[in-house]
Formats: sequence, structure tokens, C-alpha cells
Amino acid sequence: MLSPAFLVAVCICVALLSVFQFSFRAFVPGSMDVGGLTLANFTTLNKSIYLDAFINTLRLSVETTVLSLLVAYPLAYALVRVRRRVLKSAILIISITPLFLGEIVRTYSWIIVLGSNGFLNTMLRKLGIIDQPLSLMFTHLGVLVALVHVTIPVVVLMLATAISHINRDYEKAAQSLGAGPIRTFLTVTLPLSMPGILASVTTAFAWTFSAFATPQMIGGGRVPTVSTLVYQLGFSSMNFPLAASLSVAGLAMTIAALVILGRFTRRMKLAGGH
Repeated sequence: MLSPAFLVAVCICVALLSVFQFSFRAFVPGSMDVGGLTLANFTTLNKSIYLDAFINTLRLSVETTVLSLLVAYPLAYALVRVRRRVLKSAILIISITPLFLGEIVRTYSWIIVLGSNGFLNTMLRKLGIIDQPLSLMFTHLGVLVALVHVTIPVVVLMLATAISHINRDYEKAAQSLGAGPIRTFLTVTLPLSMPGILASVTTAFAWTFSAFATPQMIGGGRVPTVSTLVYQLGFSSMNFPLAASLSVAGLAMTIAALVILGRFTRRMKLAGGH
């Protein structure tokens, strides 16, 4: 198993080095060739359009992570603790099935739901709640909803694994000492599931930060993110050096955010230890 893994790692490193060296090359308009070494690409990133993309990407990542956790934890808890097989199977199908559809298919489904003549607006008009269709496509809210749906299955799996490893004797001990169901959950179950929570938070954040298909299709270019800007610069403007510098800056920002989150994770694991 080590040989294929080593080969894949080498290919990834070579690709990253290629992107890194491109980020220091000058852009030659009208040509696929690049010029000499320059730092102009990174100084250009100070413009508001790129700063807005970084801020918006970070905002979407945080919001998606929080909402995914709030929705996925009850599903994961029910998936592990429900005893009836029929109900457990239903929760499993609802939670995991989106993984088998693919991100593009799920995103297209949300286009049908969120469109001006889509399912949601049609139902609201028929119920008399709205007169004019809501603007959900090409908005921050629309992208957020679709990203949460894409992220939830993975978060559910990670949380369910963590909850399933909790020794039920700790909860029984708390209840025997007079703790009610809510207090037992808040003081025993939730802290003991903290490793799974933090692992899912880290994964959801990194996944959302690098997401491309969903922001591009649902946002339609009106919700700027780092990934969509890289695509526009590279394949629309053919400015591959600037696209590479934006990719490097986005990678650096992701690493910095994960390092900060990792330090917070270690502290929370200590707090939630046995």
C-alpha cells in the first residue's frame, strides 16, 4: 500500500510546486507563455475584489460548518441511539443517500428547488404566502443552503462514529446520581463526543473552503469565493499566474485557519476527556 500512496504524494507535490512557481511569473497578455519572476501577482491580491472573495469564502466556511453541525448532530445521535430498525434505516437513508448522488447532481437539484419557478417558490405562491418569487438563486443564502446539504452526510458519519464509541455506563452513572436526560446529555454525552465534533468541524471547514461546483453553479458568479475566482482568472482571462497566486494565498489561508482550529481542538479534547 505504501508504493501507490508514495506515488500519489509525489504527484501532488509536483503539482503544488508547479502552481507555486507559476504564482511568481509575470502574465503575458494574449499568450499562454509566462514572463519572468515577479511579486506583482501577490500585490494585486490587495484589491477589494480579491479581499472580498477571501472574506466571503471564510464566512461561508464558518456558517456552513456551524449549520452542518447543528443539523447533523441530532441525526447522528438518533442514528446511533434509536432501537427500532425501521426508523434507524430511514435516518441512515436520509443522511447517507446524498453521498451517492455526487456534488454536481445535488447542486442541480438545488437549482430546481431554489429557482424563481422552482419547487420552493411554487409551493409558497400556491399557499398564498408570497406574491412574487423569492430571490434565492445567485445569493449568499442559496449557496449556503446548498453547501450545508453537501456537507451534512460526511458530518453525520463522523459524529455517529464518535457517539457510538461513548460508553453508556457514564450516562447511566450520571442518571443514577440524579441527573436528568438534558443534564446527562450536556455534561456527559456532549463532552465525550467532542473528538468527533472537532474532527467533523475541521473536515467541514476545509471542504467548504475549497468547494467550487456548488458556489459556481448556485452563485452564478455573483457570490465570489476563492475557488470561483481562480476559475475565472485561469479559464476566462487566461491569467494563470494571478490564478496561481490566488490559489497559493487561499492554501496559506486554509492552513492558517486549520492550525488555529487545531490548537482549539486540542484544548477542547482535553476539556472533553474522560
